[in-house]
Amino acid sequence: MTSNLFSDLHIDDPPLETPRRVLTIGAHPDDAEFGAGATLARWANAGAVITILVLTDGSKGSWDPNHDQEDLAAQRIREQRAAADVIGAHLCEHLGFVDGELEYSMDLRMTIAGAIRTHRPDVVLTHDPWQRYQLHPDHRAAGMAAVDGVVSAREPLALMDSGLAAHRPAALLLWSADQPDHAEPVAPEWFERKIEALFCHSSQGPTTMGDPDEDTSRRAEFVASIDAWHTRNGQNLGTGPAEVFKRLTP
Repeated sequence: MTSNLFSDLHIDDPPLETPRRVLTIGAHPDDAEFGAGATLARWANAGAVITILVLTDGSKGSWDPNHDQEDLAAQRIREQRAAADVIGAHLCEHLGFVDGELEYSMDLRMTIAGAIRTHRPDVVLTHDPWQRYQLHPDHRAAGMAAVDGVVSAREPLALMDSGLAAHRPAALLLWSADQPDHAEPVAPEWFERKIEALFCHSSQGPTTMGDPDEDTSRRAEFVASIDAWHTRNGQNLGTGPAEVFKRLTP
């Protein structure tokens, strides 16, 4: 196993140059948009090839106990693809694990490693599995499997039966980190693109966005809360409005 003892030190870390290829790995539809939607939109506009990998089917994403789960899962796939179009992503892939039941396993880790070797991203973005008090088990499992998948993907002696050559991304960005050390700027154009992409996930309005379709005031409150979040993110790292991450070098 190879490592760099100084790879985790990112001091005065500027925004990344636009990567050629990007892979986001989210537990659910809409996770990538919340965590990195503005950054993804900016990179896509500059020519990056963006792939969104969604691990679960999103079938539990409703407060309505009578909501048909198959219909909800199908709706969430449609919503994710609409959001990807807004961002400018080239591809969405859905692994279809049951929402709320994602478990860390070697199969999941190697499936993600295979996706990394297939798409060969310069940058991988995903959940921070070490976030304190992260309540959702899918987020914890997705983050850990993704981080470990990056390690497996880079090792030439792993996945030897896959026929896929080893691949080492240049950067791993973890959203929702307790101690972020990397900021990507959020200009108004990309903020608006992120909000538009989030609103594509209309089934999630009541559960994660304060029901913005209910009335215009609730919609405005949600937009203001995301704007304030970006502002706080940037202030904490001494920048303007930003999406922030823990940056690791695989």
